[in-house]
Amino acid sequence: MKKFKFTISGKQYEVEVQSFENDKAQVVVNGTQYEVDVEREKEEVKPVVAAPRPAAPKAEAPKAAPAAGDANGFKALAPLPGTIMQIFVNVGDQVKRGDKILMYEAMKMENNFLAEVDGEIKDIKVRVGDNVLQGAVLVVIG
Repeated sequence: MKKFKFTISGKQYEVEVQSFENDKAQVVVNGTQYEVDVEREKEEVKPVVAAPRPAAPKAEAPKAAPAAGDANGFKALAPLPGTIMQIFVNVGDQVKRGDKILMYEAMKMENNFLAEVDGEIKDIKVRVGDNVLQGAVLVVIG
């Protein structure tokens, strides 16, 4: 519980915040209890786009076969840790740079994850509800 003193138009008010949940607060003002609605400014949500990974140096020797479950292509990485909220694509879908691939919650904000390259969705490495760490592979675009 937090206590505050407010002076409004020369009159002093003692305010005690008893609880604060979602957009409702229980407060006591000069001994009288009130339930008040709290309005917050809407924060602008900016889409988060994974940075492209630098191309691997070209080797003259033939490459080894990829590991099981690994597909050749651009690996789209999570820029922040978060929770997968919604997936908008399926394996085999064609995407263009800037297309919405999935939505995830990070730092208490819903973020749209956009395709960084054109191509076909080769593999989806996450499911709705998964918690991912920064740098985790979300999808592979080939």
